Formats: sequence, C-alpha cells, structure tokens
Amino acid sequence: PVQVEEGSFHVGEPRRTPGVASGGSTRSVTWASTIVQHRGGGIHVHLEFHRISRNPWTVLVLRGDLDMAGAPRLRQEVAQLVAAGDARLVLDLAAIDFIDSTGLGAVIGALRRGRSHEGELVLVCPEPRLQRVFEMCDLDRVFELHGSVDAAVGASA
Repeated sequence: PVQVEEGSFHVGEPRRTPGVASGGSTRSVTWASTIVQHRGGGIHVHLEFHRISRNPWTVLVLRGDLDMAGAPRLRQEVAQLVAAGDARLVLDLAAIDFIDSTGLGAVIGALRRGRSHEGELVLVCPEPRLQRVFEMCDLDRVFELHGSVDAAVGASA
C-alpha cells in the first residue's frame, strides 16, 4: 500500500511531526512524502518534496528517488500547480539520490504541462552525476540547468 502524507512546516526548523511546526520562522513550506510499506514492516520514503513560493516562481525541492514510485506524485503535484495558475516552476534536483527513465519522463512531462499553460520550467541540478544523466539524453539542450535556486530564479526573471 502507498500512503501520501502532506503538511507544512517553517523553513529553518526541524520537522518533528508531519504538519506540526514549532513557531519562529515566517516562511512556510508545503511538503509531501510518498511512503511505501514493505514486507516485514519497514517503510521507505521514495520521494519527498517541499513547495516554496519565490514570486513569480514556485520551487519544488525534491529529495529521494525520482523513479517509477515517485514520478506519479511529481506528475500529480505539477498538474495541481499548473491548474491553480502556477505555471512558472523550478524543480530543485539537488537532493535527488536516484533518477530513472520514469523520473526523467515526469520531468519532461512537467515541462510540457507548464509550456501548454504559457509557463516555464527550469531545473536546479548542481550534482555532476545528475547533470551527466541529462547530458547523455541530450536533455541539457531542452532544459535550463542551474547550480542553485537563486541562479535559476535570477536567470529566468
């Protein structure tokens, strides 16, 4: 069974319990995790993301594995954002541990969905191992790859 948890917390504070923040910060971040129950009772978080507003951009900070288990959740999130009018997206892939062809397909799908709504999609991809994946597939010609969220937002402003 797959369980999706959602909530929010404040930037700069440790997340102790899903959806519970302990005051202090002024910038909220929305997060979600896809949790898969394995035989023997163990759980593994495949993909976690945080949504940050950097007007006029929406930044999705991804962490974990962007594979066949996590890609549908990314597709769903992008579809919801674009439907709500947030078509200028930054995908921050700095904390992605693993990406497969299904994950790449979800990233390409996010680009297509954003463009179909007069939007843009840029990637934060500072890790050489991930950059190499995009280069091997010639996707570095399709996507703008940036070293940080600030560079992505600033270059495309």
